[in-house]
Amino acid sequence: MPAKVRYGVIGCGMMGQEHLRNIALLPDTEITVIFEPDTEMAARAAGITPGAKLVSSVSELLDVPELDCILIASPNHCHVPQMQEIRQKRPLPLLVEKPLFTDPKEHAELEAFKAAYPAPIWVAMEYRYMPAIAALIDQVEEATGGIKMLTIREHRFPFLEKVGAWNRFNRYSGGTFVEKCCHFFDLMRLMMKSEPVRVMASAGQDANHKDETYDGEQPDILDNGYVIVDFENGSRALLDLCMFAEGSRYQEEVVAVGPTGKIEAFVPGPGRFWPEDLGEPPVAQLVVSPRRPKGPRTLEIPVDPALLDAGDHNGSTFYQHERFVAVVRGEIDLPEVTLEDGRRAVEMGLAAQQSARTGQVVTLSSPGVSSVAC
Repeated sequence: MPAKVRYGVIGCGMMGQEHLRNIALLPDTEITVIFEPDTEMAARAAGITPGAKLVSSVSELLDVPELDCILIASPNHCHVPQMQEIRQKRPLPLLVEKPLFTDPKEHAELEAFKAAYPAPIWVAMEYRYMPAIAALIDQVEEATGGIKMLTIREHRFPFLEKVGAWNRFNRYSGGTFVEKCCHFFDLMRLMMKSEPVRVMASAGQDANHKDETYDGEQPDILDNGYVIVDFENGSRALLDLCMFAEGSRYQEEVVAVGPTGKIEAFVPGPGRFWPEDLGEPPVAQLVVSPRRPKGPRTLEIPVDPALLDAGDHNGSTFYQHERFVAVVRGEIDLPEVTLEDGRRAVEMGLAAQQSARTGQVVTLSSPGVSSVAC
């Protein structure tokens, strides 16, 4: 068990820098080495972690002997090739940002990777660790008597600018329902305790990025849509996404309903986007509404201001790393978000992309297999 957990970090754009700030808040951790090919992002990363060594490749990062684990926070389409390079050269405990992959053709490659990788792999799903959503997950069975309907709404700001505008194009990001929404499909599987069988989506690009061009090409990503998911156990879920709704008080709203009641979580967006003239930013809430006796109960779920300042995900990145470090130290046997969890969330996102594109229901007949049904 290492006295100090030493990270190697691959990719230090906006999300990678959030990881750096949160790791710095954990005791007995250190960013030892960073690979970030963009000069500006590398300079920003060095400003956050001035003691880290900057290297020019994944291979050079893996040559640094003082490493206990690796974080991948590179653009989505880079994840699988970088994971393979790590497996072949030095398979350390790995935390890889969502989405795990972007192309259905990578599925077989991931199956072989899973069978051959000897160290723990944790897929980063920060939304599980937002305090209000974590509280909902803990209480959902008691509050609902077993979920029958789950609604997840994210009404937020448009995609931010990323290096090379990779998040503007489906071929790099996997599409909006993969890039942005695999978090929500992960939450659906986690709370339903069941696997999806059918996915139906309606979506479009109606407001954002229409006046942008990159090398003569216009972005093709969705900016709003609905996704309905049916599960094996008979429950159903709805995703309501809008990425031109940053005027909302809360960014995420999660509502679970069952025979005995309803439970809701309300999570604000990044505090740095809240206008000062509106006063203090909203505080996350949990609302429990039993059917009998009626009487909704509202509980505020405040988050340490230092964690709010360290990132845009309501403190969840810190709590996720806290648990991942426990895996690296051997204090927790297995990752809480597995390679299988990451893979299934992406498959649901790809099915939603396909349904939105074709107007047809996508049937998920078994893990990794999908077909279009009228």
